[in-house]
Amino acid sequence: MKEVTLDIPVTADAAIVWHDDRLYLLDQRLLPNREVFIECTDAGSTAEAIRAMVVRGAPAIGITAAYGVAMAARERFAASPDGWRAALTQDLQLLADARPTAVNLFWAIARMRELVDAADSGDPSPRLRAEARAIHARDRDDNRRMGDYGAALIDGPTAVITHCNTGGLATGGWGTALGVIRSAHAQGRVSEVFADETRPWLQGARLTAWELVRDHIPVRLMADGAAAARMARGGIGWVIVGSDRIAANGDVANKIGTYGLAVAARHHGVRFMVAAPTSTIDPDTADGGAIPIEERPEHEVLQCAGQRTAAQGTGAWNPVFDVTPAELVDAIVTERGVIERPNAARVAAHLSGE
Repeated sequence: MKEVTLDIPVTADAAIVWHDDRLYLLDQRLLPNREVFIECTDAGSTAEAIRAMVVRGAPAIGITAAYGVAMAARERFAASPDGWRAALTQDLQLLADARPTAVNLFWAIARMRELVDAADSGDPSPRLRAEARAIHARDRDDNRRMGDYGAALIDGPTAVITHCNTGGLATGGWGTALGVIRSAHAQGRVSEVFADETRPWLQGARLTAWELVRDHIPVRLMADGAAAARMARGGIGWVIVGSDRIAANGDVANKIGTYGLAVAARHHGVRFMVAAPTSTIDPDTADGGAIPIEERPEHEVLQCAGQRTAAQGTGAWNPVFDVTPAELVDAIVTERGVIERPNAARVAAHLSGE
């Protein structure tokens, strides 16, 4: 991976750029202080960008992986027109191993693998590039529809709480939960956003606040542990979050801290909304207990902004996600509509189009 300067406006909705058969990712680790892009040229650099959290957010990870497959196919075919397919299998696995929880990653790779398996003897990369761009564009369009469905649930104007980052930076554009908030604010339904800092990577402080300020949506940041106290004061209509995987029964895996928000929301009579594309719903995972939860290195918790904050000798537990049971979720919003009071039957009906 290497830093590059692109002659384009830096916006949340252009955090993933495909140009001249190269992939450029806005380095989210450096926001809001620096706005630079990382160039990815093959599967290896793309997988490293995903693993190192240059790009994060389940939909954005899936889109990035799709472009990674397209670049890998071009490279493998150029090296061996007869043996590219076997070599590409290694690249698909490399990308799949980059992050274990985000089901959109596996969805995108599976979609690209279908095209690989169906390819004839010619160069597969043009078709794979076209599919990656289609996945990217479809996600952006789906987010707009999701935003409208979610906004319609909000009686406003009201303040809302959100966690982590679910905006254009985490998707192909517009956002999932933050897309709902954007749409609802434009309709006068959301008056103010309280954004959790989201330790240890501070996605709320660094990314969500950055997006909302640029959108001129009033935002106040708060420590993750302040959310319950803020609900107790009143004036919060909804907690609105995204997801990295939704199980078949409606259990939701999302950034660590989401489960606590859902418990507090239920206690205080605040409604709880999850916004995610249908590609985030995993019908092969029965419930939240079967969702693999990624754990990252201890040092991410033991320090802040590169400075150690914990006493030497202290250990840390650093799960990236937690699971919110379906019974604490009032609505799951996708590009197809709304699943109210989700359970296995309602999730299955939603996926089947019933």
